[in-house]
Amino acid sequence: ISWTITQYKKEKEDDIQKKAELEAATPKKEILDSVQGVDMLELEVGYGLIKVVDSSKSGDLLERISSIRKQFAFDLGLLVPSVHIRDNLSLAAGEYRFLIKGSKVGGGVLKPDMLMAMDPGNVSDRVEGIPTKEPAFGLDAVWISKAQKDKAEFSGYTVVDLPTVMATHITEMIRTHAHELLGRQEASQLIENFKKTHPKVVEDLIPDNMSLGGVVKVMQNLLKEQVSIRDLLTIFETLADDSARIKDLDVLTENVRKQLSRTITEKYMNEEGEISVMTFDSRLEELISSSLLQTEQGIQLVMDPQSASKMITHIANNIEKHPEIAGQPILLTSPTVRRHVSKLVARFIPQLIVLSHSEIAAEARVQSVTQVTL
Repeated sequence: ISWTITQYKKEKEDDIQKKAELEAATPKKEILDSVQGVDMLELEVGYGLIKVVDSSKSGDLLERISSIRKQFAFDLGLLVPSVHIRDNLSLAAGEYRFLIKGSKVGGGVLKPDMLMAMDPGNVSDRVEGIPTKEPAFGLDAVWISKAQKDKAEFSGYTVVDLPTVMATHITEMIRTHAHELLGRQEASQLIENFKKTHPKVVEDLIPDNMSLGGVVKVMQNLLKEQVSIRDLLTIFETLADDSARIKDLDVLTENVRKQLSRTITEKYMNEEGEISVMTFDSRLEELISSSLLQTEQGIQLVMDPQSASKMITHIANNIEKHPEIAGQPILLTSPTVRRHVSKLVARFIPQLIVLSHSEIAAEARVQSVTQVTL
């Protein structure tokens, strides 16, 4: 036993010595590089998906991602960082993971060399395949062989290849987490570029009336609810007008949203100039208003859990019952309760868009499809 303990101690001392020698031999730059940070956006793929992302093997996902980044710049005014793509041998052959700042935000498992077929609701003849879920929206789908493509499309299926499946999912993940992609550095780039043409507007706001951090927070609030920040002139002028008397960043965000009403309205208005919405009945709206309390953290919605749960359930039921709003569910509320309702339901019905009456441009015609009641 004594020999065993002595031997263990010797081995442990040898390990410590080897570790010290290894650390001494490791260049400081290499150590520094390993801890300097993580990529903002990463896509990891299993070996079966390498050809999907490798342009030398006719993979076009890189081109699609480039188009996605351009589209976000146009739609939201957001400069999406480059996506670092790497293979990960620890993943299954058809698996992929999408990471933001080193943390996984989504992913899926695909079938290499197969196609995904989705039933839009009018399929005339079923095709045999492997049941699955479309990863971006959770729709029912089946994996089919390439030889089945023509038959599936003739039967009414929407058939997509793997790059399309991945590109759609990546688009939705970026959209959902857009606000996380705008930090001080990214916002500074936008502001510096804007300052070249509107120096006085920027100087009137930063830093005398608002800090850069405060402006960034307002911009993040807008992005979190898919409101474009392209119109920096309106955003900055509104903040310059209101920030001297209003310090609550959530309230400032609401004021900016009102001034961006035309931008918001155009996004949801159909070709006939109509916006289909659901509304609260007067009793529910009054209940929510009476549940707003002033706290040290500002005005908070303090609604009893049972009523809040029923409200969320009824909103979800209304979306399901009315296909005319299911694709783009919009809840129209009073300006007083809008942001509080939006925060409450976001966790449970993330696809719900909550607008206030003051955010609807005068030229839009509002069509109330249904009312939410308790």
